[in-house]
Amino acid sequence: MQSISIESKKVSPNKILCVGRNYLAHINELNNEIPEDMVLFFKPNSSIASELKSEHKTGNRTAADPEDAIHYETEICFIYAQNSLSAVGIGLDLTKRALQSKLKAKGLPWERAKAFDGAAVFSDFVTIDEVSEQLSISLLIDGQLTQSAHISQMIYSPEQILEEIKKFVTLEDGDIIMTGTPAGVGQVQRDSVFKAELHCADRLLVRAQWQAK
Repeated sequence: MQSISIESKKVSPNKILCVGRNYLAHINELNNEIPEDMVLFFKPNSSIASELKSEHKTGNRTAADPEDAIHYETEICFIYAQNSLSAVGIGLDLTKRALQSKLKAKGLPWERAKAFDGAAVFSDFVTIDEVSEQLSISLLIDGQLTQSAHISQMIYSPEQILEEIKKFVTLEDGDIIMTGTPAGVGQVQRDSVFKAELHCADRLLVRAQWQAK
């Protein structure tokens, strides 16, 4: 199983629970409807990768296909342990946007566009005693601020997300919860440098950097 680091300790999440449409500005930028209920979906452990890829080809296809292109979504993420959100970090929810749009138009599930190998990249995580109301996240691509948001801008708070997830699925220690992305998503370009930071008020908690392959 793929593993991630929590302050130098390795854990292997069984699954990743993701929230869709949790920032109003992101809903608007993709021309989506505001959902009546929380949008939740899964990624498997096998989707976790250490490298950020700019495309994901299906099968033996070698020719370029728009559906292979990957889009980034930067998110505040939590690790679940001992019945609580025990650590916080940064995650990239990677999406094959053209394929997702095609599947959505047909009323089909999203797994092919959201749960492929390499569809989730994470920073290290730091342990927390409680979820701070002062968390904020930012992403710079090639030095340009691209995404930025404060936890207060979420439609559903991390605690509300956890409560909703527990209504239908058993969480196991080490599972990851991705809380949704703010506006500013876009296509990953090969060789671009992604720098993400997570702050609590003015204090830097986590910094991560990836260069797209």
